Amino acid sequence: MSPFPREAYRPLVRYSPDRRPVDVDLSDNTSRWGPHPDVLETIRQAAPEDLVLYPPVYADRLREAVARRFGVSVDAVATGCGSDDLLDSAFRAVCEPGEAVRYLPPTFSMIEIFARMNALEAEPVEQAAPVAELVAEAGGGEALIDAMVEGAPGLVYLCRPNNPTGEVQPAGWVHALADACEARGIVLLVDEAYADYLPPDTPDLLERAAGSSRIVVLRTLSKAWGMAGLRVGIAVGAPEVILEIEKSRGPYKVNRLAEAGAVAGLEDASDWVPGVTAAAREGREALAVELRERGLDPLPSGGNFVLLPLPGGATTDGVTAGLRERGVAVRPFGGLELPGHRAPTDCIRISVGPPAEMNRFLTALDEVLG
Repeated sequence: MSPFPREAYRPLVRYSPDRRPVDVDLSDNTSRWGPHPDVLETIRQAAPEDLVLYPPVYADRLREAVARRFGVSVDAVATGCGSDDLLDSAFRAVCEPGEAVRYLPPTFSMIEIFARMNALEAEPVEQAAPVAELVAEAGGGEALIDAMVEGAPGLVYLCRPNNPTGEVQPAGWVHALADACEARGIVLLVDEAYADYLPPDTPDLLERAAGSSRIVVLRTLSKAWGMAGLRVGIAVGAPEVILEIEKSRGPYKVNRLAEAGAVAGLEDASDWVPGVTAAAREGREALAVELRERGLDPLPSGGNFVLLPLPGGATTDGVTAGLRERGVAVRPFGGLELPGHRAPTDCIRISVGPPAEMNRFLTALDEVLG
């Protein structure tokens, strides 16, 4: 018998979303407003050595630009080939084989995969309702925190805003979860890939993470900056934790063109990124209104997307196929177990784009749902 795959790998399947070209691709939560213009111009000016030479070992220019942008020290910053590269590296750096990774499902699909890849146990924690509703109940928020830290797992993962639901857990509850993790020596990894789409005054954990050996915050330039194709991820944490993540991640993970483009984007002080994120927020709320006017019930979202539970009789496969036939792609989520829903629910996730794309989607959806 072949020794491959490893025991933990046997349940895994290769990540393989439907990437056939369509006119309007609303499936990946990438920016529908295009790349940051400074990023594009910087890459156009690339020199031959940018392709011939190896990139800097740890992307120090990028780390410096991130530190300036977020007001943290350079040694509190790690970079990677997308934030999922840093997720994988953090799992490997802070957890012993066999330890648990706790998370609130449904969430980023790679969490379970990265756990298994690194010989860890993926342990979802049942969430009876959205966190804000639990917090409003006597003891509900505290009970959920207790369940996440019970038995001292190796790592607790929280996506805020959550993908695919769009849920934004209350800041006070997130800090209480961080308190509980710090008290028990558990690393809390907060994935803020979609934080750029929250209102500008929304509290985050960046400053706290930079001074805590038990909190790591992830950011990405794939969304608001329009750089998904260049794969630039950011981790912020205490220097001693960042060092371990960099050891786990290895060298040369951000290529020269990606680093140069990312630095140009981060150093831009104009209103380009705020303008894009404001347009996405406006489009997100307008899309939710349109869906509700059709008798549908989209979930509240803090990201650049909306998750739509499908009405009775409609299936994820059927709706996704019908939309694709009409030139529109969305991300299918069949049988999701959503907080507060009694039964698994077929859903689609719709990335938000400019009005013309949203109108194209709504017209196609009307035809598919009849």
